[in-house]
Amino acid sequence: MFVDEVKIYVRGGSGGNGSVAFRREKFVPNGGPAGGDGGRGGDVILVVDSGLNTLMDFRQRRRYEAPDGAAGGNNRRYGKDGEDILVPVPPGTVVTTESGEVVADLTLPGETAVVAQGGRGGKGNVHFVSSVHRAPRVAERGQPGEERWLHLELTLLADVGLVGFPNAGKSTLISRVSAARPKIADYPFTTLVPNLGVVADYGDPFVLADVPGLIEGAHAGSGLGDTFLRHLRRTRLILHLVEMNPQNGREAVSDCRIIEREMAAFSRELAERPTILVATKMDLGGSDQPLRALQQAVAPRLVFPISAVTGQGLADLMWRVRDTLSQIPIVETVRREVALKPIIRGFKVVSDQDGVRLIGDVEDRARMTLWGRREAEAYFAEYLRRRGVPAALRRAGISEGTAVRVADGTLYWREGDLAVE
Repeated sequence: MFVDEVKIYVRGGSGGNGSVAFRREKFVPNGGPAGGDGGRGGDVILVVDSGLNTLMDFRQRRRYEAPDGAAGGNNRRYGKDGEDILVPVPPGTVVTTESGEVVADLTLPGETAVVAQGGRGGKGNVHFVSSVHRAPRVAERGQPGEERWLHLELTLLADVGLVGFPNAGKSTLISRVSAARPKIADYPFTTLVPNLGVVADYGDPFVLADVPGLIEGAHAGSGLGDTFLRHLRRTRLILHLVEMNPQNGREAVSDCRIIEREMAAFSRELAERPTILVATKMDLGGSDQPLRALQQAVAPRLVFPISAVTGQGLADLMWRVRDTLSQIPIVETVRREVALKPIIRGFKVVSDQDGVRLIGDVEDRARMTLWGRREAEAYFAEYLRRRGVPAALRRAGISEGTAVRVADGTLYWREGDLAVE
């Protein structure tokens, strides 16, 4: 089964909580803080597996969640890091967010992309010692891992794409010039999935991609629609095959114009790609007349007449393809850093129905605070004071007793300062 488009959920592991602990050794009755840091959460990593050519495996499993980091222990013991999850994908996989932003374009064997980062581990109480807090009973929670829905789309890696009406001879052509063996029959839509073939007998090898045939209205969903045209996005050259069969009830010139319009409706960029026009089935009686009509209609463009059955014109066509490819630069694939959740630098005071809320980078610190422990909440309030939050709240003119929410925690505005309840 050929699957070229799926949606998956990924979540990086959360970091382990830091530990609140104290040294307890023989002859050391009042040892100092000894709580270790939590381990880092695992990442979800996509890795290119050259043995895959479909996204079918994702139909069975759509959720990928990396393990959380372990909590810190006594005697400054660090928690174990969560293991990364490696998710194999075929070459040519494009990864986008729900908003359509490209976060990875994976083409090379072994290439990887971290699509959900694990959170860092929380700090143990050994990090909170100061001259006035010699025995702090405060630690951090682990940072939550990143989570998101992603769209995976497979686009085949090929140099040359074959387009045309059903039964135009695309499958026969690819079977004659490569080792590919697609289904061939005398009825429409024998090709239901894309086929790849390597052409190796005409100079440097190149790859042909045969996609299911188009009909008029394909861009609007007619026939097999334009579902598989995405696989031509990476091709550098298009072979447009037009059938010269005088008995098929269609006109060659009309067929040529229809396919050109359908490609333009799908992608203007694809329609403007270098194209070689190929007249097929020249072994049939009466094929000369539609060939002349097509040559006159598209002049001065060249038309290559071939017969994949008899081999007529195949060598000339393949050498022209090889020569044309040598003049077209290889387009570098998209290489972008994975777009993680944006961090708002600084903070902002916004009103809500229950008081005010702080948004921005202070939210990450709030998520790592052990809410419910008074000393931990007091540390966080002190952090907000150093960030200038009280001054911002005074400028906002909030009233006495207003709840100040940050992420999943709440402080209160008392007598011109942040207070812990």
